[in-house]
Order: sequence, then C-alpha cells, then structure tokens
Amino acid sequence: MEETVSGVLTVENNKAFLKGPSGQNYLKDEHIWDGYVAHWKDQTVHARRLPQKDYNTGKPIYILWLEEEKKSVPFFELYYNERLVKYSASTLGHNAINIGGDIFNFSHLINENEVITPEENFYRPALGEFAPSPTTGRFALNENGRNYYDKFGRNFMRTIHVLRVEGIDEATLVNIFHEELKVIHNTDPHPENPEKYKDFNFFNRSCTTILRDGLRKYGLKKINGVFPRDFFTSAATICLGIQELNSTVFTMPQLLVKEAPPSVSTPFMNPCNYYQFRKLRYQNQ
Repeated sequence: MEETVSGVLTVENNKAFLKGPSGQNYLKDEHIWDGYVAHWKDQTVHARRLPQKDYNTGKPIYILWLEEEKKSVPFFELYYNERLVKYSASTLGHNAINIGGDIFNFSHLINENEVITPEENFYRPALGEFAPSPTTGRFALNENGRNYYDKFGRNFMRTIHVLRVEGIDEATLVNIFHEELKVIHNTDPHPENPEKYKDFNFFNRSCTTILRDGLRKYGLKKINGVFPRDFFTSAATICLGIQELNSTVFTMPQLLVKEAPPSVSTPFMNPCNYYQFRKLRYQNQ
C-alpha cells in the first residue's frame, strides 16, 4: 500500500493541496478531486495514491479521507446503503459489513466480492475508471477505449445507515465471511456473463442473505430479512436488545456531488419491519 500523507486540505490560487503540520505542502502538483474540496476544505485529511490513473491527465489518482478518532474496541458495522436511483439493480439498496476496519462486500459482480478498506469503500474519487461515463452518466465499458465503472465512494453516491456493535469476537466473524469469499471465488464462472457471480440469487445468495446467514452462524440467530432495509432493521432491533453488546444506530448522510443524484430510501418488504424501524432511535436524527 502506498504511503499516506496528512494535512489540512487547502486551496490557494485555485489550486488544492495538503498543508502539513510543519508547513510542508503535499500533492501540490497533483489533481485533487473537486468533491473533496467541496466537502472537506480547511479540514485535516489523509491521502494516498491509488494504482489507477486519471483519464484526463494521465496522472495518478489520489484518495482522500477525513481524520477520525478510532476506538480500540472489537466491533462490526452493518451498512444499509440507500438506493441509487439511476440503476434498477439498486432498487432495494445494498448491505455490507465492516469488521474491525475490514469491509466485506458481496455482489452479483464477481470482482465486487471483496474486502476493502473503509476509505476506498466510502471515499474513492469520481475520477478515471471510478467515474460515471461523461456521455451517459452511468456505467460504461470500452467507451472510446475506456471503462467507466461508476464505482466511486459510496458515501458520495448514497446515504448510508449504520448499525455499530461493539463487544464482539472479531476473529470468528472475520473467518465466517472469508470463508464465504472463498466459496464465491472458487465457483465456476458464469457461462454467459463471466463478470457475474454465477450463484447469485436475490432470495438466498445476495449481499443481504450472505451477511444475514453469516451473522446467524456467528450466533445472532433471530436476525431475519431477505432485502437490505428489512435485514438492517431486524439486525438493529436484535442487537440493540442484547445487553452484553454496545450497539448504536446512525446515518452517514450522502455527501452530494455532481456525479451522483440524491439517493432514496427503499421500501420495506415486510410490514413488521416497518413498525420495528419506527421504534429505532438514530443517534443523529
């Protein structure tokens, strides 16, 4: 992994860079994405170089993220990402899980079944292959010889609901989901669409049900739900009711940028979960 630098995100003479604590300047000759400047100007951030290149400049892409205080406690965070309105596949939203700083993501696309860092999950810039197509504003392959995956930071694309649970056995939970990734990546390729996970199924083998079944295997056996918002609400209700766990619910509001429209909440498929949701107390609402 590339070296990380830190400093205050500064703009002088229309040029963005990081000003270090001793007055040194970082990234003055590099391009910093406008979305970072819009939301984090004059705040302390971290930055590191990514392997991908900016299509417009041919130079390396840099990812930035805010400096945050970290607690040294074992935890997981379950995420419910609201709907991306421009994609029908996102009609019901998405789930992922962060265990001790490693985010496990499961998807119908084989290359999106992965473990990634929080900064790459939430804050990748809309540059190069991460950006939407400049022509359609959506996912596009081989457009003028370039791929546009429209896969930049999730928090710039959606509002994210978070269930944070402290006091868990991280090693056991991590092992459960690493085993799931092994199963997926050892599955025979899809015969017609090799980029897709062949055994993906909305009802029993999806981002939601893989996480649900993993948490049940861990011991949270009462968690239910087939679709993202129902599952998140059930998990929050169950975990908040376990006294041995320190659980909280909050949102990460979408950081609006021109590359993504506002996300929207998805419907509940089970009316019981709607009533459970109304009982939840979000810390920041």
